[in-house]
Amino acid sequence: MNLKEKYGPWAVIAGASEGVGKAFAHRVAAEGINCILLSRRIEPLEQLAIELKAAHRIECVTASIDLSTVDAVDAIINAIGGREVGLFIANAGADSINSRFLDRPYCEWQDLIHRNVLMVAGCCHHLGGLMRERKRGGIILVGSGACYGGSSFMAVYSGTKAFDLCFGEGLWTELRPYGVDVLNLILGQTDTPAFRETLAKMGQPVPENLAAPEDVARVGLQRLPHGPVHNWGLEDDAAGYAPSSAAARRSRIEAIDRATKAIFGDN
Repeated sequence: MNLKEKYGPWAVIAGASEGVGKAFAHRVAAEGINCILLSRRIEPLEQLAIELKAAHRIECVTASIDLSTVDAVDAIINAIGGREVGLFIANAGADSINSRFLDRPYCEWQDLIHRNVLMVAGCCHHLGGLMRERKRGGIILVGSGACYGGSSFMAVYSGTKAFDLCFGEGLWTELRPYGVDVLNLILGQTDTPAFRETLAKMGQPVPENLAAPEDVARVGLQRLPHGPVHNWGLEDDAAGYAPSSAAARRSRIEAIDRATKAIFGDN
């Protein structure tokens, strides 16, 4: 598949300053797709843009945007301007709070909800609508295995990732008749600066066999046409740490989609 033809000429990567987002930027740029790089910190974005331009001769736009604010979507739309975006990668969303829900002020959780839910939904509404008109494009929602169940220290984080999972599955059924691909890329433990910072804060050693961001980006783009879910490290028909396999979820979503169309119609 020609990624540039299918998902170009521009990609928006939210959370591109490090880790998985940075790896996606390198992988997308290597395919000749221009990049709009978003993150709160501008310095690493600008350095990344220099690297991508030099290595792949593409165009890059950087924008310092706090993705947890209520006006983040408007700021992202302004940064995009009139550029034709064929790929949206929602990678921002790590839990840097690492606390029980009632032990921290609600405003901190509200920021996490804005970033993981409202920013994602708002960007998908804007960019997905344009992709539907053009009848091509792709959306990757980088998720976490936490989406499959809540636990201590992760009540809000798990809840937001569960929203992204169900939202992405619904969006997959809505957009695939128009040639637009949607993938929930569900990750396990991945070797990112954010994860290493969490481990250090908790006094925990770095585990072995962490997923490499470069591998995550490669597999994510490979699996994008085969949504709505890919569980990292598992074959399509293996349940593993998930309640059901990606294939089983796909079949279930298709069945639910048929049932809802019988009620609401197929238009």
